[in-house]
This record gives sequence, structure tokens and C-alpha cells, in this order.
Amino acid sequence: MYKKVNGKAAIGAAFFSFGLLLAGSATAAAPVSGSVSLPVKVINGEAYVKATSLTAALGGTGAYDKASQTYKYTPADVPSVIKQVAPSVVAIIGKPDAAGGRFELAHGTGVIIKEDGLIVTNAHVVQDMTRIVVVTADGKEYEGTRKQIDVTSDLALVQIKASGLKPAKFAASPLKVTVGEPAIAIGTPVSFSLRNTATVGVVSGLNRSISDDYNLLQTDAVINPGNSGGPLVNMKGEVVGINSMKLEDVDIDSMGFAIPADTVQYVLNQFAKYGKVMRPSLGLELEESWSAVVGLPTEEPMTVTSVVSAEAQAAGFKVGDQIYAVGGKQIATLVELSELLKSYLPGGKIAVTVLADGDLVSRQVVLSKSLSQ
Repeated sequence: MYKKVNGKAAIGAAFFSFGLLLAGSATAAAPVSGSVSLPVKVINGEAYVKATSLTAALGGTGAYDKASQTYKYTPADVPSVIKQVAPSVVAIIGKPDAAGGRFELAHGTGVIIKEDGLIVTNAHVVQDMTRIVVVTADGKEYEGTRKQIDVTSDLALVQIKASGLKPAKFAASPLKVTVGEPAIAIGTPVSFSLRNTATVGVVSGLNRSISDDYNLLQTDAVINPGNSGGPLVNMKGEVVGINSMKLEDVDIDSMGFAIPADTVQYVLNQFAKYGKVMRPSLGLELEESWSAVVGLPTEEPMTVTSVVSAEAQAAGFKVGDQIYAVGGKQIATLVELSELLKSYLPGGKIAVTVLADGDLVSRQVVLSKSLSQ
């Protein structure tokens, strides 16, 4: 499955098998750098740090030897992180509605989030699958059932009948990642026989606006067709993102993108509470400025091109109005608006600062239900 992004092909991971595969090699991750703040307790002028605080902040393992009264700390390395996370990663395969041949099987990856077999993956991986088969890291095969799906965020839930599975650990919200920190992608690239393949790189960029409604993480960890729905993890073994797409062109190398863990948690919480994402909308169709479209830093407002909802009409919005701020926060792009509205539900009220008829005014609008749900 392909998406066009700025004239380039962005590949989703549901993929159709072919005959010849080319093998590559992975590079080692760079060591973790930078400082870490840890809670301390001062006793007689000496600062003491809990061993559990050290492993929680940096990853790795530690053990106290009572006989020698020493504590041995082993920093996390790539093999240990992969060993920790791999049992929580599954391969997903199924036959799409449009498939004709026996071996034209779309496949992708998923991440276990509950020990009873609840799995998160990309919406585009399972959206068109008529029969879903899930294979866990130990080689066991299960029939999967699609539970909820949200195309806007490109996330979906699949359930298998299992118990005692190992859920992945997601990074806390708000997500704290740094450009340059090591990142490991685990998934099922190109061929279903290559499931649980790991590639290593770094977090290449934050808050990337590509073709999605929300910000994405950028990574140079190799992501190929079939990796979609799999985890991007840090050196603590925490899932920082769900791999979703890559840019593909003869002049492009190693540009993959993942849905950040806090967006994943937002969608999962909405699924748990409402069975779907209750996504709010201003009830307006908006056009970004030229600067925003090409990616320049800008404070130029968005322009109203259509007033869609009755609530927006009642608030007095008109075509040509320019939106400067929403909820007291200046915004210039549709992605910024989507990120801001995560904190709201349809039916709630929000203040919008708008330039209308030459005057800068504040309007209260009741949020409507997004048409993308």
C-alpha cells in the first residue's frame, strides 16, 4: 500500500509478496549521551540514588551482591533491548478483499498491549483483511479479530484468544525523546518469513508533519514494507512509536516515520472509553498559508474556506476569516490544530481568535464531531 507525500511514495507496511529479496546489514547504535536527573537522598552529607531509579532512567539491569556488598549495573545494549521487546511483537497476515492470487497476501506487524491478546497495529495493515492471522514471537498462530479502527490516526486494535502474553511497555506521556538517541525498529519486512527483524538507527526528527493529521517521529532505522504496526523502541525497551510509513524514491534513503507513543495512548484511551475516537472539530474547512504548506516557520494564519457545522455558523464564522489562535494557543497548521484538539471532546466549547472584517475578535464555538471519524 502506498501513500503519496510531496510527490514521493510513502509506503505503508501491508505488502504483497514477491520473489527476490536483497539482504542488508544493520549498524550498531550510538551510546546514550547527555545528563540524567535522578532523585537522591542525602545522608550525612552523602548523596544516595536508588538503584531502581538508575535502571528506570537509563535502562539496563542491576543486581546487588550481598556477599560482596556491591551493586553490579549492566548498561542496556541493542541485543538485550531486542530480547526484552521481541516477545511483545507479532506478525500479522491476511488476504485483502482485492487480492486475486494465492500468494498475494498483505502483511504487517503488531504490538501486544494486553496479556489476553489485545494488539495495536496500523489501520492500513488490517483495514481490508478478510481473514487475519497473527503469529507470535514463539511461532504460535492465532486467528485475529479486528475490534476498533481509526483511519485518521492510522491505528487499529486486533484481538486474539490467548493468555499470558507479554505486553509491551510504552513510554510515558508526554513523550520525551531526543533527536539522535538510539532507536530500534522490530517488524516483518518484505516477506512474512522475515518476521521479528530488527533494525537500528536513531530518532532523526520530532514533530514531523507529513501526510497525517498528527505529528510523527522520524527515524533512520530501516523501515520496509511489512514493518508498519511494529514498535520503534528506545534503549529502555519502551515503545516510543508505532512505525507507520517511509518515504521512497531513488534519491531518498532511510526516512521512516512512526506514530508517537502519546498519540497511540490517546487513541487507545478513546477506544477504551467510547469504542472509537471522539474527535472534535471546529466545524470549519481551513487552508494553510503558503509558508506552512512548504514547511517554513510561520505565524501566518489559516483561512476559512468553508463553514461546515451549524455550531460554527452560529458562532459567526464566514468564508475568508483568518484563524490566529485556538484555545489561547497560536496555530498556523492543520497538524497543530489536530494536536491541540486532543484535549477536547465534541460538544465542548473553545475560544477562537479570528480576524474578521478587519477586526481581531474572540469567538466561542461549540466543537462538533469530526467528519473523519
